[in-house]
This record gives sequence, C-alpha cells and structure tokens, in this order.
Amino acid sequence: MIFHVVPLDDWLATPDRPYAPASLDEEGFVHCSPDEATTLAVATAFYRDVPGPLMALLIDEHRLDVMVRWEAAAGSPPPGVPPETLFPHVYGRITRDAVRGMMEIERSADGTATGLAVWS
Repeated sequence: MIFHVVPLDDWLATPDRPYAPASLDEEGFVHCSPDEATTLAVATAFYRDVPGPLMALLIDEHRLDVMVRWEAAAGSPPPGVPPETLFPHVYGRITRDAVRGMMEIERSADGTATGLAVWS
C-alpha cells in the first residue's frame, strides 16, 4: 500500500469520478508516501493549517491503471524523512477501486500529525 494525504472534503467532492488533486494538473502526478511515518511527516509539513478532517488514503498501487514511479523528493524531503527516501508518484487519476481503505490523521492542537486512526 501507498499513502496519499487529502482533506476529507476534497476526497468526498466527486465520489462518482476518479480522484485527481490539483497536483496532477500542476505537476503531472499525485504525491504519495511509502509508509505511515512519511505520511505523518508530509501531513505536518504541508497540511498543518488545513482545517477539518485530514485523511490518509490507502492505495493498492497494483490496482491503479496509470504509472507509478518511485522518485526522490523534489528538493528536500519533509523534516524527519531521510534524504534517500523514494516517494511513489502516481502519473494519472486515482481510481476509486484502488483505494482499499482510509484512515484519519490525528493532529495535536498545533496541527502536528501524531498518528493514524481507523475512520468510521
């Protein structure tokens, strides 16, 4: 499984279509993370001030119908992530059936991501 951080409202916006965040148009791929620790670091670095529930999509990369490349971060990775970490970049929309689960990212009062919880 690979992980993708998304505000819940963004994920629910178009439930009848494949998911395509702004990064797909802007950078040509969907940013994903290889594991839970990296996902939490990404959430803290880039989503600290995003209001509302923040989710981690659990994506089965083998169920995607687009290319996934494991690449180094452009620039420095988020704090706490080793520089040699490779990130899965999804080069196309994420089909809904490739998402095998979703967990809520727990955050402290200052927005720091502290863990993943089962979402109901």
